Amino acid sequence: MKCREIIHKIEEVFPKSLALEWDNVGLLAGSSETEVRKIYLALDATEEVIEAAKGADLLITHHPMIFSPLRRVTDADFIGKRLLTLIQRNTAYYAMHTNYDVGRMSTLAAEYLGLSDPEILKVTGEAQRPAGIGRVADLTCPVSLADYCEVVKRAFDLSQVQVFGSPDRKIRRVAISPGSGESMIEPALSMGADVLVTGDIGHHGGIDAVAQGLSIIDAGHYGIEHIFVKDLKQFLEQRFPELTVVADVERHPFVML
Repeated sequence: MKCREIIHKIEEVFPKSLALEWDNVGLLAGSSETEVRKIYLALDATEEVIEAAKGADLLITHHPMIFSPLRRVTDADFIGKRLLTLIQRNTAYYAMHTNYDVGRMSTLAAEYLGLSDPEILKVTGEAQRPAGIGRVADLTCPVSLADYCEVVKRAFDLSQVQVFGSPDRKIRRVAISPGSGESMIEPALSMGADVLVTGDIGHHGGIDAVAQGLSIIDAGHYGIEHIFVKDLKQFLEQRFPELTVVADVERHPFVML
C-alpha cells in the first residue's frame, strides 16, 4: 500500500486543518509513493525510536521532529542526522500533533478519566461543529485533591504526579489538557474548573494558578500523551488489517532518582 493512501485515510479523520497555526503536521520526510508494509508508532522521533523503527516503511509520531524551518540537512546536528537515517532507510516520516489533539486526544484523555459529558476547554475551530483543546466536566460527587490524584495515576498508569494545591481541598469540576498545559490555566479558570490535569507546569504557573483558586495535577507531558500510541495502533489496524503496525515501548523522557 502506498504511503499516500494511508495518509489519506488518516487525514479523513484528522485533517491538517484542525492543527493549530504554529504546528507542523503531515508528511515531513520521505516519499508519498513509498510502499508501506510496516508502520512504527511513537510519541517522539528520538534516536532510540528511529533505531527501533529500523525495517519499518513508515514512522508516525505525535510530536513533529521538525518545528522550525531547516537551512540544511546534514549530520552536523541531531535533527539532520535523524532525517538522514530515515531517508537512507527509505522510511517515510509523518507527524500528527495538534490535529490529533483536537480530533481525538482531548476526548480520549477525558474517557480515560471517566468524565461524563465533557465540554471543550478551549475552542480552536468552528467548522461544522465546535472543536478544540482540552475537556472539562463535573464529577458526580466531590472528592479530595489527594484522592483525585490516585484516579489520575490509575487512569494513565503513573507512579506519581506533581500537585499544586492543598491535598485536602474538595474538587468537583475537572479540566484535562494533555501535553504542555500552562497556557490552559486561563481557560480552566474561565470554565470554572477546580483542578487542571495536564503537564509541563512551571513553578510560577503552578503557584499563580493556586492563588486564583485552581489546583493543578501535573501528570507529565509524556504521562498523559502516551495514550496516543495505543489509540493510533487500534485506528490503523482497523483500517489496514493487511499492514504490520508496531507500537513503541514506554519511553518516559526522564527518571526520578
